[in-house]
Amino acid sequence: MPYEPVPYRPPRLPWEESLARAAELRRRMSERRTVRMFSPDPVPEQAVLDAIAVAATAPSGAHQQPWTFVLVDDPEVRRRIREAAEREERISYSGRLGEEWLAALRPLGTDDVKPHLTDAPHLIVVFQQRYYLDEDGARRKHYYVDESVGIAVGMLLTALHLSGLAALTHTPSPMKFLGEVLGRPRNEKAFAVIPVGYPADDCEVPNLTRKSLDQVLVRV
Repeated sequence: MPYEPVPYRPPRLPWEESLARAAELRRRMSERRTVRMFSPDPVPEQAVLDAIAVAATAPSGAHQQPWTFVLVDDPEVRRRIREAAEREERISYSGRLGEEWLAALRPLGTDDVKPHLTDAPHLIVVFQQRYYLDEDGARRKHYYVDESVGIAVGMLLTALHLSGLAALTHTPSPMKFLGEVLGRPRNEKAFAVIPVGYPADDCEVPNLTRKSLDQVLVRV
């Protein structure tokens, strides 16, 4: 397709409003935590759908939008995903990860048991489309797939949190079983499993400290 530009004239916010919005977003996002203990209580499904729609607005290489979001609500499918994930995780925690990686995980209190996959009312399984097939069946490459899907997942987590929902980025390794359980085509590769719901009443999270702005910012 040829380049066809269209006008873009978003309103310019007054400085005071821009600063207030930025400060409020910073405050709200500082409250975000990764949750592994979920309540089975239902959540407003439209909030989940809207969060996925937000993720789909992410920038992508050549605007190819190389992502698929599979929303899994069926308890039986979630059970199958949990069984397969825990099977892989048992191997990983038994030595496949290596001692250095296991040592890094210990402060988080994780292990090979993954109740969040069946406790949370929704799972969003994000797939990256490594390539696509055009109308004549020819295989065409997607560009900057990892970067594009990673940005989309970040926007998804932000949207879920701002909607009052909790989430977890779960990346069992290897993840080939997700494509098999969910019947995804061969051009799609699982990127992450994101349980979504409310924290359990007895939810606990690791006592962690985030790096300060001074520790992550370099000004030139």
